[in-house]
Amino acid sequence: MAKNEDIEIVSERENIRAGLISHGESLGRREEERFMVYFTTFVAVCGSYAFGSCVGYSSPTQDAIREDLKLSLAEYSIFGSILTFGAMIGAITSGKIADFAGRKGAMLLSSGVCTAGWLSIYFAKEAVLLDVGRFATGCGMGLFSYVVPVFIAEISPTNLRGALTTINQLMIVTGVSVSFILGTFLNWRTLALVGILPCAILLLGLFVIPESPRWLAKQGRSKEFEASLKILRGKNADISEEADEIQDYIETLERLPKAKVLDLFQRRYLSSITIGVGLMICQQFGGINGICFYTTSIFESAGFPSDIGTISYAILQIVITALGAILIDRAGRKPLIIISAAGLALGSLLTAASFFLKDIKNETEAAPALAVTGILVYIGAFSIGMGAVPWVLMSEIFPINVKGVGGSLVTLVNWFGAWACSYTFNFLMSWSSYGTFILYAAVNCLAIVFVIKVVPETKGRTLEQIQAAINS
Repeated sequence: MAKNEDIEIVSERENIRAGLISHGESLGRREEERFMVYFTTFVAVCGSYAFGSCVGYSSPTQDAIREDLKLSLAEYSIFGSILTFGAMIGAITSGKIADFAGRKGAMLLSSGVCTAGWLSIYFAKEAVLLDVGRFATGCGMGLFSYVVPVFIAEISPTNLRGALTTINQLMIVTGVSVSFILGTFLNWRTLALVGILPCAILLLGLFVIPESPRWLAKQGRSKEFEASLKILRGKNADISEEADEIQDYIETLERLPKAKVLDLFQRRYLSSITIGVGLMICQQFGGINGICFYTTSIFESAGFPSDIGTISYAILQIVITALGAILIDRAGRKPLIIISAAGLALGSLLTAASFFLKDIKNETEAAPALAVTGILVYIGAFSIGMGAVPWVLMSEIFPINVKGVGGSLVTLVNWFGAWACSYTFNFLMSWSSYGTFILYAAVNCLAIVFVIKVVPETKGRTLEQIQAAINS
């Protein structure tokens, strides 16, 4: 009897050991299968980092460039703002380029344009060459802002798509913050050369990573489509079900006429356009670029040390964006963006209260604390959801036959909103400093209503399922 019990215990231990070994091997295979998706995403988000480097370049270099090239404030203002106009041009053409040349081809072109722009800035002896370079980096940036999230969404498995697409935003804010920090001790010409590094890494990586399987399927390149999907899912992965679903959906879409911009306003695509454009309006007109571009002056106006405030802002932005990347496939897109919009409204109201106390009540003790709290709440809330989730959803909601024109329109709206917000910020602050932030709070409250009523949850669904549900 005891002997039988010993045999059963040994047998049970062996089963447990075998199960643990099998589980470990399964995890090992899963990580091996995911490696190429992770590596491909890393290469793609070098474009996002390049985007952030472009945005963060002008703030720390303003005094040095003006002194070296003898630029007036008006001339430097043109240099700073022409980036946005370049980004609009990049946005308008992004969809067509990505559809014609492929996602890799679009990133290749964008890297080349950005590199040429940085070199133009580096060799500039006068304002014209400086502005040409800034405009070129803006064009590359506008193209990156569309093609990187779309490419990542198209290569990612369903359970990783949200997190991997959110890394796009994480790398943008990292690029901004690193440029700002490096700009405090590097010469402005050297900082321009540093901006070329992520473009160079991307250019080299593009020769190794596969093209988007969905784009290849749309082009009718079946063998390359299956080979790309196999590389991304791992040599031992069964891709038959996913490949069949993609092919069936592409064949259905191919029966439709070739999409033009006006076709986006047909009934079948109206929901996608409403969601995409609406989210970009909420993101930009909630005040982010006005606050981002003028953080230093906001802290100074409120009586808080600008260097401490700006460093806190940069660190918080990176940490919270990374947290958002972890949460997006667990909590879902919709809850994150609702919480984010609520935080943006609260941050705006705290900042408004700071200016109200300082300007109307002449209260100088509480105002600085309220200002820094409001701005940090605002940027933390933006980083957790409103910064990344609209780009994730933009990459998910458009069927591939209209993704080019639809994505271009949404990206253009985003860049127009960025320009409008940054352009009007100083005028609004002159009108009423606390009124400006009350206005931003109101926009963010409307954003909550819009997301609850209009935006669907896309977590855990394939791109084909999402698009079929939205546009049915």
